[in-house]
Parts: sequence; C-alpha cells; structure tokens
Amino acid sequence: MKSVLTLGEVMLRLSPPNHQRFAQATSLDLEFGGSEANVGAALANWGIQVRHVTAFPDNDLGHAAAAHLRKNGIDDALIQFSRGRMGLYFLEHGAASRGSRIIYDRAGSSFSRFDGAGIDWKEVLKNTDWVHWSGISPAISQEAADLVYRILQAANALNIPVSGDLNYRSNLWNYGKQAHEIMPDLMGMTQVIIAGTRDFNQCLNRDFKTIDEAKSFTFDTLPKLQMIVRTERQIHSASHNDLAAHLYTKDQEQSTETISVQPIIDRVGTGDAFAGGLIYSLLMNKSPKQSLDFALACSVYKHSIPGDVLIASIEEIEEVLRGNSGAIKR
Repeated sequence: MKSVLTLGEVMLRLSPPNHQRFAQATSLDLEFGGSEANVGAALANWGIQVRHVTAFPDNDLGHAAAAHLRKNGIDDALIQFSRGRMGLYFLEHGAASRGSRIIYDRAGSSFSRFDGAGIDWKEVLKNTDWVHWSGISPAISQEAADLVYRILQAANALNIPVSGDLNYRSNLWNYGKQAHEIMPDLMGMTQVIIAGTRDFNQCLNRDFKTIDEAKSFTFDTLPKLQMIVRTERQIHSASHNDLAAHLYTKDQEQSTETISVQPIIDRVGTGDAFAGGLIYSLLMNKSPKQSLDFALACSVYKHSIPGDVLIASIEEIEEVLRGNSGAIKR
C-alpha cells in the first residue's frame, strides 16, 4: 500500500443553508475542511495510507475535527492537541451571477503556533512514498512556514517526492513576511508544483506575462522541479464553469480537453480534488497525460458534491473520463 503524508490546517467551515446570503441567515451549516487534508481524504478513499500533520485545540471542536479526519480514512497519529483556537472560515455559496464569498477567522489558531520543532521528521517519514503541502500553510505564520520547511527538508533527504499547490492567498500573508521571502526555499524542495502565472509572480516576486515565461524561469532556477501543473477555468457564472488542465515538463506540454460544469453545487475543494487525483495517478505510475486527465475528472466530479471533500470511487471518476457520467446507476 502506498503511503502519503499531507500537512496543513483543518478549519471549521460555517455556511448559510440553501444559498442564503450572510445577511439572511439564521443558522449555519457546519463542516470541517482544509486544502491539504481534502487532498488526503480523496487519496484515503482510494486505498492510499494517509497521515496528516496538523494541530487542533484540546477541546471538543478540536477532537471533533480529528474525528472528521478519521471518518475520511486519515491516520490521526501525527495530530497535535495544544493551546490556541480552532481556525474558522465562513462560506456564502454563490449562484448564477452572484459569486461565492469567504471570510477567514483563523488568527491565533493552534496550527498557526505549531512549528514542528523537536520532532524527528526523518523518522516520521520512513516508508512514506509522497509528501504534499500547499502555500496556504506558510502564509499563516512563521511557525507554520517553519513546519513546512522542516518536513520538506526531511523528505528531500530521504528522496521522497514532494508536491506543492502554491495556492497564493493575498489576504493570508499578514505576519510581516511576503510570499517571495518564504516560498522560493519551499519550492526549491518540491518536484511537482501546481500553480498558475499569478502564483509564480507572487511567490517569486517576478512579473511573468505568460505561463511560458514562468515555466522557463522556474525550470532553470529550481533544479529539483520535474513538473508544473495548472488548471484553467472559464467562468460563465457562479453556476457554470468550463475547466481544462495543462502539465509541463522542461521539454514537453500536455493538455486536457475542456469540460463544461453546470450546475455547480460546491466549488470549494475542487482544486484539492484535482491535486488528489494527480498524486494518485502519479503514484500508480500512470503517464503524465493519463494523470492530468484523471486529475481534471476528479475536479469536475467534486463540483457536484457539497462540502470540502471529494467522495468518489475510481470507477465514478473513470465514468467522467468516458463521458458517461450523470446516468442513473440501477
């Protein structure tokens, strides 16, 4: 069985029901979710052994979040329970011409105070086949950035492949550091980067006009980089998007067909579903094109599922690939 380690904050998600606006709501639906844990949940659902590194407050909310990870098949042995609070985010679902809105409330969370010092990460990573991180974690705090650095450094020492979704979020970098001061070192220890031109510009403090410019620069300056992957989204409305994906090596490019998604039930977690599908296919030694197609199909399928996590079998994803999805299964 393949083994993957993911790391990152898991938050409590609060959403007005039935596509209500915040101003209308008299109740909120509760979910747990976080980008990297969403990736891990998809992989665990497909039979991959997944461990997730995070920290929760030592209270009922923290223990409920840990139970959520266990319910999704994720090993909770590396979870730290400590002082601090549960990170929150509030999601207002969009529809038609009204886009979705997210409000974060995660300052001072238990995860933001966890730097991973004193842990033998080489020992933790023994027998691990893959490590996945995202740019959300180092944006939260210096401690979280140090945690990512320590884990990636150990993974590189053990020659474990690393993937990273740069996922630049401007409203998270509030602790006195800019992305370009932290991210290059982490990118330099990553073999598979999921990112678009804007992510590269912000994380490397550059002004690339096209993905080709970003690709040339990063492959020349990051010697461990093997693959860049990005999704392309055309938004017709909050309920109707077109999706495609592209994969670049130093010398080659692969692209998918464009798939139309309508109606969209929940867009949150669709990038995480993409990352999970990509990692799974690469672990299964699929070709770059097969991996890219499978990853996009995972993202497309997630748009139909409420909540943060992709819940789908391999067979259901393959139905999307064959263009046979949507029929009643009797």
